[in-house]
Amino acid sequence: MENPAPQHDAAPQPQPQGASADALRQAVHRVRVEVGKAVVGQDGAVTGLLIAVLARGHVLLEGVPGVAKTLLVRSVSRALGLDTKRIQFTPDLMPGDVSGSLIYDAKAGEFEFREGPVFTNIVLADEINRTPPKTQSALLEAMEERQVSADGVTRPLPDPFVVAATQNPVEHEGTYTLPEAQLDRFLLKLVIDLPPRDAEVAVLRRHADGFTPRELGGIVPVITLEEIRAAQQSAAQVTVTDDVLAYVVDLARATRQSPSVQLGASPRASTALLAAAKAWAWLGGYPAITPDHVQAMLVPVWRHRIRLRPDAEIEGVSVDAVLNSVVQQTPVPL
Repeated sequence: MENPAPQHDAAPQPQPQGASADALRQAVHRVRVEVGKAVVGQDGAVTGLLIAVLARGHVLLEGVPGVAKTLLVRSVSRALGLDTKRIQFTPDLMPGDVSGSLIYDAKAGEFEFREGPVFTNIVLADEINRTPPKTQSALLEAMEERQVSADGVTRPLPDPFVVAATQNPVEHEGTYTLPEAQLDRFLLKLVIDLPPRDAEVAVLRRHADGFTPRELGGIVPVITLEEIRAAQQSAAQVTVTDDVLAYVVDLARATRQSPSVQLGASPRASTALLAAAKAWAWLGGYPAITPDHVQAMLVPVWRHRIRLRPDAEIEGVSVDAVLNSVVQQTPVPL
């Protein structure tokens, strides 16, 4: 994903939302600076992760091995100061290894629930598509309801709660396609490309100077939990006009009418786009979202929710190209 940016020159200028909101934005921007100590050339992905946190969503990062997907998530988690647990998904991983399971306590003579690694603020689900769908679906309730149910008892998960999952491209050996129901629970799908030449040289320079990914380049927390929750609330208060809401609906309906699309954007996809656009507008200091914010977030929010027709896939049509075409052909409200 490239760094989201407005696509029209006539966008209104940012307006102040108050000192408290400005202070919260500065705290969030400090996170980007900290992450830059360890991650080079992935500004768009860092922004996407922060948007997911602000919008209380989950994010799927796709890229070939070795492009710093795991390092990126760990760095953002460290800078946010949130509790983080990592799950390495493998073919033999069981659902209980993710959500937790009942363990018999011989001393007490009864079963007790042992919490799984989802009981944390940020779950790093590493290579999520290397485990079968049964285990992948163990995250469904946690992602949607922010809770885990076992033995008739519902246990809430910490707040905030974000699943940051990495996956290798589906054509790679030993991967399983994620179920559509689970894909729909991810707010964003960010594609992590190979870095440009200058960024790759900078990565090698850091390693040559002694950088160790395990130490996260001296990253320290620069925002408090209270500030994160306040930023989430502030972002949710960004306003939206009826014209922009209608624009989102028109875009969704246009995907359903595209000749290349078998399954278009659902109403859930529209609400996800709205939430992401609010977070992106808030980061820029806008009191209300504009069509530019909607357009900037449309591809990462919808690219994993659209299913192409088989003949379109055979012809090499990509989801991103279809979505960009929809944006270009849908009238923009003035």
